[in-house]
Amino acid sequence: MFHSFFPQPKAFFTSLVVWTLISIAGWYLFAAGLGASLGFAPVAEEQQPIDLSFFLLPENVWFYSYFFLSAVIFCGAWHLKALRHPWKLWSIWGSALIIFVTYFGVQITVVINNWRRPFGDLLQNALSKQPGISVDNFYSLMWIFCQIAFLSMFVSIMTDFFTSHYIFRWRTAMNNFYMSKWEKLRHIEGASQRVQEDTMRFSSTLEGLGISLINSVMTLVVFLPILLALSHYVTELPFVGPVANSLFWLALFWSAFGTVLLAVAGVKLPGLNFRNQRVEAAYRKELVYGEDHAERAQPLTVSELFGNVRRNYYRMYFHYMYFNVARYFYIQADALFVVFMLVPTIVAGAITYGIFQQISTAFGQVSNSFQYLVNSWTTIIELLSIHKRLKAFEAAIDDEPLPDIDQRYLERDAGVVHADG
Repeated sequence: MFHSFFPQPKAFFTSLVVWTLISIAGWYLFAAGLGASLGFAPVAEEQQPIDLSFFLLPENVWFYSYFFLSAVIFCGAWHLKALRHPWKLWSIWGSALIIFVTYFGVQITVVINNWRRPFGDLLQNALSKQPGISVDNFYSLMWIFCQIAFLSMFVSIMTDFFTSHYIFRWRTAMNNFYMSKWEKLRHIEGASQRVQEDTMRFSSTLEGLGISLINSVMTLVVFLPILLALSHYVTELPFVGPVANSLFWLALFWSAFGTVLLAVAGVKLPGLNFRNQRVEAAYRKELVYGEDHAERAQPLTVSELFGNVRRNYYRMYFHYMYFNVARYFYIQADALFVVFMLVPTIVAGAITYGIFQQISTAFGQVSNSFQYLVNSWTTIIELLSIHKRLKAFEAAIDDEPLPDIDQRYLERDAGVVHADG
């Protein structure tokens, strides 16, 4: 799944994590200060532009340069190390491009968040009939938003286009690798499905999960300082009182609570999804044999196989029921959590509507990033079940014992029947 596309995946991803931590430490301990001394000083949060000039701020230009240099060093080293790897341009350089473009997309969200304050305050002043408000004030701010929105659309469209090609290259690498080992794989239950369908589902599922993960990490990097800066507007929290960096701690607590809640509620689902793919494949396989051989797909056999399908679906429905109770409870509570926590600040009149909009957006961005597992849990469950099926291929290729569930399938084919089918 991974070494067909990435060069030495364990070493690659380990070095990527280490290099990322080194780069982050280098930025905060050295590069940021060096940039400030060279004239690339950061602008205060209240003074940041609300239009496209944000991307030309000296601090952003300096960071883009630092990011580019770090990426070139890492990717260049692995390019030289993996000269013979056929997918190095896509897996190494393509990954770096996706990470940078995702970061740039998050910065567009920051500009929109900066725009929310003047627009929210203007709306509040207009509704309260403050003097000096004209339609031109609204139209000028809306024109600025249109420029940001068109840039966001362009970046999103091009990112999706490139990522789709990136993921299909990954699927192609897996397909080529598995087919080169077909003689070892053809006896595995549902081998054709695993090569054709599971590689497709694995790559398409990773497309969504991978981009979401990168986006979550980049959002935390960009929005955490903003959330910390906005925390000084919060006078106190309900039942707690004043807390330093309150918005950050609230986002961390609420996201951790949701992640633990859904992880506990959904602990059985990956195995059930995996078993569902297996019983569906066994049923489909018998029907396919029945198309060419009259003695196959007889009523008793088909009834037994479909009975396995039915039992597994009923079990899934039950476990998904209480999982969805936990999930929807959390989603509904999430809609009111930040407003509830800001009630003392709102009542004290410590913030304007524009600042409230900024806080809500920044809190939502950070909270959603921390809630990566919450938002992606059902997709992760599907990916884990696909991963289990493809791991059987890895075991067969490396002449290792098959996973238990595949061994049980082969035993059943040989006449050893287990109680659960």
